[in-house]
Amino acid sequence: MNIENGPKRAYDLAAFRTAIGNVRIYDDPKQVELRSRDYFWYSPILAEDIGHLVGDLVVVPKDQDEVRTVVAAAARLRIPITIRGGGTGNYGQCVPLEGGIVLDMTKLDRILEIAPGRVRTEAGIRIARLDDAVRETGQELLMYPSTRRIATIGGFFAGGSGGIGSLRNGMLRDDGAVYSATVMTVEPEPRLIELKGVDTHKAQHAYGTNGIVLELELGLTRATDWAHTAALFPSYDAALRFSVKAADDGLDCYLLTVVDRRFSRFYTKFGELFPPDEDAVFAMVAPAETERFAAYAAEFGGRVSFSMSLEDLHAKGLQPAYECGFNHTTLQALKAETGWTYLQVAYPRPFDAGIVKRQMERFGENQYMHHEIGRLEGETQVFGLPLVRYYDREDAYRVIREYEELDGCEIYDPHVYTIEDGGMKEIDGDQLAFKRLADPFGLLNPGKTRGWTPDMAAR
Repeated sequence: MNIENGPKRAYDLAAFRTAIGNVRIYDDPKQVELRSRDYFWYSPILAEDIGHLVGDLVVVPKDQDEVRTVVAAAARLRIPITIRGGGTGNYGQCVPLEGGIVLDMTKLDRILEIAPGRVRTEAGIRIARLDDAVRETGQELLMYPSTRRIATIGGFFAGGSGGIGSLRNGMLRDDGAVYSATVMTVEPEPRLIELKGVDTHKAQHAYGTNGIVLELELGLTRATDWAHTAALFPSYDAALRFSVKAADDGLDCYLLTVVDRRFSRFYTKFGELFPPDEDAVFAMVAPAETERFAAYAAEFGGRVSFSMSLEDLHAKGLQPAYECGFNHTTLQALKAETGWTYLQVAYPRPFDAGIVKRQMERFGENQYMHHEIGRLEGETQVFGLPLVRYYDREDAYRVIREYEELDGCEIYDPHVYTIEDGGMKEIDGDQLAFKRLADPFGLLNPGKTRGWTPDMAAR
């Protein structure tokens, strides 16, 4: 539903400016608009519904003390706050539906401690910088999004669920992924709350609606110098079945991305390494497993197109394998051609490749197939991120119904901006209870959770 660009803007911004003193503010309309956006435009529906909405001010605190100053002033004056990291979310997580303050957290980027198996960091750090730092100690992050270069770790925690590395290490909610989260409340006298273990779920994937995440303690694993690899196959079915078998048999990979040959025209830098007459699997493979990877591919009629170190890829001007998967695949297509959108799909377990064959026959040129192999609840899980020809809202939801009703798939709807409608499907009582504690006035990212209604706000 389209939201009118007319929220209640009786905010005392002059008093807010006075209260926060020398904290950096941007009020130039172009800057405010830029930082009020994320990658919601992947969905034409979201572009229509929320693409016109912007904040009133962008505030960029340089440290936690300045965050406290900003939050205290906003709480006293009842001004909404929308938290922003790298702005790489694709559900409109950092679009302010009711104006107010866009709180840019990217200056809170200190690494506080690196220990065996763990790192403690401020939430605004870019993931690439964090992962590079822990790699200097012989360790690496368990997972990250394909937007590793520009996404922040706090944004990934608040908006993500898994990514590159989830094939090997599971999902963000799994034990050992996140050990603790330090959250600031939005009150005239803000407090810090430390969530540990499963209690971190109270703030994880909550779109920043129930507390401002300042610090995270994350699990690490031993670093691997992954071989960035692609294998080519005579059919999409063969590429997909190869990938599932590799995952089921425990081939040591950090990423297995299956991409329809029709995507090749969007990957022009690869040239004959990804030709238009073969389907591809982009992978990050442990060096000790490269021969086994090639042997498995041959069993399904495949061949290795390339296998390079990250340094060699960069030298040849090619992107790393993690930028050939997940929503970077969608991005590659949307940058090149208009008229497309996408879906996010979880297939039933155990996986039946026949479902995908039937979908390809049914949708033809209206969908280009793309699948990610992950691990969910200890089992191989196949996720789909197909590129979908966009006609109109009605047709988009017809396609979703077919996935659900004909194929038994679960859809994480990318055309909505509320937590529940996107993936959770129901109101999370623990997250709502934590919001009452951490955001009693309902000022954080209002409109992004159906569980909170205006009458719940403290007076």
